[in-house]
Amino acid sequence: MTDPVVVGVDGSERSLRALIWAANDAALHGCPLLVAHVLPGWEADFPFFPPGRAQGLSRRGAEILAEAVAIAKENHPDLEVESDQVSGSPAEVLRGASERARCVVLGARGEGGLGNLLMGSVSLQVAGHASCPVVVVGAITTGHRRILVGTDGSEHSAAAMEFAFEEASLRNDRVHALHAWSMPATPESSEAGPSVEEAEADHRRQLDAQLAPLRQRYPGVETETTLVRGRAVDELVRASDRADLAVVGSRGKGGFHGLALGSVSHGLLHYGICPVAVVRPRPRHTPTT
Repeated sequence: MTDPVVVGVDGSERSLRALIWAANDAALHGCPLLVAHVLPGWEADFPFFPPGRAQGLSRRGAEILAEAVAIAKENHPDLEVESDQVSGSPAEVLRGASERARCVVLGARGEGGLGNLLMGSVSLQVAGHASCPVVVVGAITTGHRRILVGTDGSEHSAAAMEFAFEEASLRNDRVHALHAWSMPATPESSEAGPSVEEAEADHRRQLDAQLAPLRQRYPGVETETTLVRGRAVDELVRASDRADLAVVGSRGKGGFHGLALGSVSHGLLHYGICPVAVVRPRPRHTPTT
């Protein structure tokens, strides 16, 4: 069976936007859509939990799923849509579902302002620990015909670029590859480092080298590049208002390996204007003996 696009729904407006985005993406890829609703497992931890409360939550969850399936089918009548209701921790349930998914799609918390600062903990946890790409949808942006991708030459950004080109090829969008760079700090006692012009030329070579195989593999995808001296997260957030999707690796070259999300992906999830996809390299399978 083809891996599905998994979308988490809770009946809110933000999860409706995630559902619409996920259904569109599943239809583009010709894969099933799995609509998931997670029931809180509170009753197991609280002996005085009202006995009828759990049944009420379950019934409401079934209604949410039925409404979501109907919306997905209305927009895409030929789309294979399944639904599932599970009890437990939403982040853990969705992380588990990511092991058998093409991608997981979630709604962002808040409508801007303070809500934007309080990115939902479920979205952050799933984005940081999922086995597949995670797309967090705040507002659905269309009309730019551009997919923004951040690149720094790392393994994680290579996975992000692969995801961006695949999406662009199906959507007939162009890819905007953005590479932000800065001059390395040079101790006063050391010899002078490269000039600004030399450093910029080196970063340009890195960007072109990372793009070359993808341009060859996806000849129909138009590309534009931005090489800018500055903080990657600031430049990506600024460019996200001219994109329909922003794609970033879960960590970059400067990230600490113990962290689930790097500062760039974390910042873009909080402040990005368009839907944000967080991508990590595919796990390497070691042969068993």
